[in-house]
Amino acid sequence: MELAAFWTSLEQCLDQENGEFLSLDLGGSKFRVLKVQVAEEGKRHVQMESQFYPMPNEIIRGNGTELFEYVADCLADFMKTKDLKHKKLPLGLTFSFPCRQTKLEEGVLLSWTKKFKARGVQDTDVVSRLTKAMRRHKDMDVDILALVNDTVGTMMTCAYDDPYCEVGVIIGTGTNACYMEDMSNIDLVEGDEGRMCINTEWGAFGDDGALEDIRTEFDRELDLGSLNPGKQMFEKMISGLYLGELVRLILLKMAKAGLLFGGEKSSALHTKGKIETRHVAAMEKYKEGLANTREILVDLGLEPSEADCIAVQHVCTIVSFRSANLCAAALAAILTRLRENKKVERLRTTVGVDGTLYKIHPQYPKRLHKVVRKLVPSCDVRFLLSESGSTKGAAMVTAVASRVQAQRKQIDKVLALFRLTREQLVDVQAKMRAELEYGLKKKSHGLATVRMLPTYVCGLPDGTEKGKFLALDLGGTNFRVLLVKIRSGRRSVRMYNKIFAIPLEIMQGTGEELFDHIVQCIADFLDYMGLKGASLPLGFTFSFPCRQTSIDKGTLIGWTKGFKATDCEGEDVVDMLREAIKRRNEFDLDIVAVVNDTVGTMMTCGYEDPNCEIGLIAGTGSNMCYMEDMRNIEMVEGDEGKMCINTEWGGFGDNGCIDDIRTRYDTEVDEGSLNPGKQRYEKMTSGMYLGEIVRQILIDLTKQGLLFRGQISERLRTRGIFETKFLSQIESDRLALLQVRTILQQLGLDSTCEDSIVVKEVCGAVSRRAAQLCGAGLAAIVEKRREDQGLEHLRITVGVDGTLYKLHPHFSRILQETVKELAPRCDVTFMLSEDGSGKGAALITAVAKRLQQAQKEN
Repeated sequence: MELAAFWTSLEQCLDQENGEFLSLDLGGSKFRVLKVQVAEEGKRHVQMESQFYPMPNEIIRGNGTELFEYVADCLADFMKTKDLKHKKLPLGLTFSFPCRQTKLEEGVLLSWTKKFKARGVQDTDVVSRLTKAMRRHKDMDVDILALVNDTVGTMMTCAYDDPYCEVGVIIGTGTNACYMEDMSNIDLVEGDEGRMCINTEWGAFGDDGALEDIRTEFDRELDLGSLNPGKQMFEKMISGLYLGELVRLILLKMAKAGLLFGGEKSSALHTKGKIETRHVAAMEKYKEGLANTREILVDLGLEPSEADCIAVQHVCTIVSFRSANLCAAALAAILTRLRENKKVERLRTTVGVDGTLYKIHPQYPKRLHKVVRKLVPSCDVRFLLSESGSTKGAAMVTAVASRVQAQRKQIDKVLALFRLTREQLVDVQAKMRAELEYGLKKKSHGLATVRMLPTYVCGLPDGTEKGKFLALDLGGTNFRVLLVKIRSGRRSVRMYNKIFAIPLEIMQGTGEELFDHIVQCIADFLDYMGLKGASLPLGFTFSFPCRQTSIDKGTLIGWTKGFKATDCEGEDVVDMLREAIKRRNEFDLDIVAVVNDTVGTMMTCGYEDPNCEIGLIAGTGSNMCYMEDMRNIEMVEGDEGKMCINTEWGGFGDNGCIDDIRTRYDTEVDEGSLNPGKQRYEKMTSGMYLGEIVRQILIDLTKQGLLFRGQISERLRTRGIFETKFLSQIESDRLALLQVRTILQQLGLDSTCEDSIVVKEVCGAVSRRAAQLCGAGLAAIVEKRREDQGLEHLRITVGVDGTLYKLHPHFSRILQETVKELAPRCDVTFMLSEDGSGKGAALITAVAKRLQQAQKEN
C-alpha cells in the first residue's frame, strides 16, 4: 500500500520537488552514476552531471557480493570526484531486472536477464545488498530511497517534460514496458484511489507457450544457446541482445543450403555473437546500407556478391521489422487498456522511449510508430525520446520519495508518542501498585487517586442461591431493568430484561428527575412482565464511584461518563431510589445491594468459575475490582475473609504520576471534557475518549499538511464525531482501505488512500496504548494477589465486560499479552461476561440474602 500512496503522490506532485539527488543505473554493459540538481523554481530546471563505469564480465557473472561492492566502489569514486563525500544524499537506484516490490525502497530479484548471472542475488533484496556494500565506505552517507526499473525511470524522465506521458518503453539490450494503471484494477495491492505504475516485465511474454505459433526454428536455436533457456521468449524475438544472433543463425543456414556466399561459410559465421545489433542497424542504413553490409561480411571472412549483400540486408530488415511489429502489438494492448480505463472515445497520451535499438537503428522508430497508429487508430500517441535516460527519472522518483519520507517522519514522530516501552509499562505497573496500597490504608485513603472503595460484597456465589430478583443497571446512556430467576444447585439463571433510554436532559438535569425516570422505567417493566404488585429483592448496578459503608448504602463521590445530574454527589443513591419509589407509591421493593458494574461482572463470571476474583470493565469507561484480604483493608473493621474492592482506577494519574506518558492530545481531550483534571487514566484507556484522542491527532496532522490535503472539515472540528466504534471498524484486519475511506467519508472526511493508511495507523497507536496501559494496571493487581498469598505461581480468572474489549479487533489480545509479559508468574484466564453486570447484581443480591439468612440462623 505504501507504493500505491507513493505513486498517487508522485502523479500529483512531480513538479514540486527541489534539492540534490543521486541516481544510479544498473542494467547493461555499463552503468551510470548521476547527480541531479532540481532547482527551486520547479519544473524543467534540472542540472545533471554523470559518469559511466564499465561492467566487466567477471563482475556480472561472478559473485553477487563482489558485484555490489564494485558498484559501491564506483559510487564512492563518483562522490569523491564531484566533492560530495561530505553530504548526506538520497539515491534512486535504477535496476533493470524483474523485481518483486512491496515497498518503494525494496526489491527482491526474481531472475537475472540479459547477460547478468551474478551468483547468490536471486530471491534477495538488492537494496539491502547495495546498502550493505556501501557501509564499507565510512565517509559515504547515502540513503537508497527508491528502486525503479529502467522502464519506469524512462517514463518518469519523459513525464517530467510532458504530463501526458503515462507509458514507458525500453527497446535496447532488453525490452520492457510500464504504464500507469488504475488502483481499482490492481488486486495485488490494497486501495482503490489514484494510479500506480505497473512494470509489466513483458520480456517474459510467451514463456508459457503463448507465442509458439510464431516462433521459428531460429528463435528456438537462439533460446537453447542462451544463458536462460526457456525464459524471456518475447525479449529474445525483439531486443538488441538477440537480433544480431538471429540474423547470424539465418545467414548460417542459408549459406549451408548454398543460398548465400556460394555455399562458403567462415569460422566467424559459425561463432556465436559475431553479428551484433549495431551491425544490423548499419546494414539497414539508408543509402549506406549496402556498402556497410559488404564491409561487415568481409570482416566476417566472407566474400559476398552484390546479390548476397542485398539478401543479407533483406534478412536484417525482416528480423528488425518483426521486432518492431511485435513491440507495436504489445504497446497497442497497453494503449487500448489505458483508453478503456479512462472510458474515452479517443486517448491522447505520450509514450516515453529509451534503448539503444530504438536510438541507433535508422528505421526502427518510424516502423514502430506506424504500426502502433495502425493498430490503435483511436489513440493520438506521441513518442518522446528520453534524452537523459532513465537515471533522471529515478532521481525524480527519489525526489518525491525524499519528501514523502520527510512527511512520514513527521507522522512517525506523532505516533511515537503513543508507543510505550517495556520500561514505561513496568513503571506504570509499579505506580499503580503503589496507589492500590495507598488507597487501602486508613491514613492515606482519603487522598488516594485510586479510591479503593470497599463494596461489602464478601463472598462469591456457591451454587445454593435461588429465587427471583430484580436488577437495575445504570452506567451509560441506556438503562436496563432485569428479572433474574436463579435455580438452586443447577447453576441455572434465566433473565428477562428491557432497555430504556436516558435522555441527555435527564442525565444532566436534577437528581430527582433522574431517579423519577428510573422508577418510571421500573414501573413499565413490572407492568410488561405482569409483576405490578410483586415485592422483590433488588440489586442496583450503579456504575459510578460510590463510598459504601454497607452493601445497601452507596454515597456518590462524583459523576463520570457524561452524567451531571444535580443534588446527587455526596448523597446515598439507594436512599434517592427509595424516595423516588415512595413518590411513585405503586410498589414496594427491597433494595438489598448497590454494586458497581465491575463487581457485577466479577460475580457473573464467578458464578461459572469459582477462580474468578477480578472484574474488569473495558468499555465506555474503565474500571477494575478484585477480592482483597480483609486484613489489608484498613478502612473496614475485621481481618477475616475477603471483601471485593472497587478500585475506581480511572482516577489513577490525577495526581500527575503518569504525566510523563500523557501527550498534548490527552491534555486537549481532558481540558474539553466535563471533568477536567479528573479520570486521567480512564481518558487514556476507555471507549468514551479514544475516538476523541484520534480526532485531536487528525486535526494536528491536517494542520501540518499531512492529511486531508491540509483542509480541516467542519465535521472534523466537531467534538465527539469520531466515536470509538469507528476505531474498531477501521482497525479490522478484514477491512480494505476502500471501506476505511467509506467510513471516513461518512464522517465528512474526503480522504485519499494515503490518508486512510495514516488514519488506520493513528487508530492503531491510540488503541494499542490503551490496551497496554490497561494490561499494566491489571498486572499490578494480579502480582499483588500472588504476593499477598505468598505463592510462587498464581492461577486466577478475570471476568471481563465492555464494548472496547468485546468489539475492538486487537484490544483484548494486546491487553492479555501485556499482562503475560509484566506478570509472568501469574497464569491469568480471561472470561467474557456474556450476560453483563445486571445478572451480577442479581447474584450479589442472592449472595447477600444467603449471608443475611446465615447470620440470622447463627
